Amino acid sequence: MATAQKNGVDTKDFTVEERLRALYRLQVIMSSIDKIRITRGELPLEVKDLEDEVAGLETRIEKFKAEIKNISQEIANNKLKITQAKEKIAQKEEASNNVANSREFEALSKEIEFQGLEIELAEKIIKKFSDEMNSKTEECNNASSRVAERKIDLEHKMSELNEIINETRQEEEQLMLQAKEIEPMIDERLLTAFKRIRKNARNGLAVVTVDRDACGGCFNKIPPQRQLDIKMRKKIIVCEYCGRILVDNNILEEV
Repeated sequence: MATAQKNGVDTKDFTVEERLRALYRLQVIMSSIDKIRITRGELPLEVKDLEDEVAGLETRIEKFKAEIKNISQEIANNKLKITQAKEKIAQKEEASNNVANSREFEALSKEIEFQGLEIELAEKIIKKFSDEMNSKTEECNNASSRVAERKIDLEHKMSELNEIINETRQEEEQLMLQAKEIEPMIDERLLTAFKRIRKNARNGLAVVTVDRDACGGCFNKIPPQRQLDIKMRKKIIVCEYCGRILVDNNILEEV
């Protein structure tokens, strides 16, 4: 096993047995930290989900507001077109009273008819945009109501989570401090392996005892000779089935 300096401590100063004890102590401490974090249950995930939902709804509301603003502008533009068309009709009607011949009258009539069609088209567009704006406004209001509800839920969940965190913070910090004190006794490669196994193990157990001739992690049988080697504590031995680091049962009382 490679050795190195860690935090001013030379890991080669520790025997394999001392490292095994250190590893098991570290496992006990990390399992205690896991239990503390388990007490928080699904709250951290629920808080994250609510935060994401609120952020998504707020983005949606901003999008609705931008669309409503654009629709409003389109309605205003078409209302202006109607006003301008009516003014032109009034002018053409007044001009038609002073025409010199039927040809001029016909041209004015066609212009009046065209402006009338422009008014009809603008009114249809206004109706279409008004319906769309009402729909968008309703959706925006619903989203706003949902945001308000979700923010209340988020506030409650955050309060609940913070209360649990505050209750356990001191204990967790003390355990983390103990873990940091133990880590220098374990060489870097072994510590990295410990963390990797913990991460991949469902229950976070990287170091387990041999219980009833079986691995305390995967419960597969350990051959007698291998058990003897584990009791000797002369080398680091891992389970050939699950890869966890194995220690003998006596270490429980020692640690």
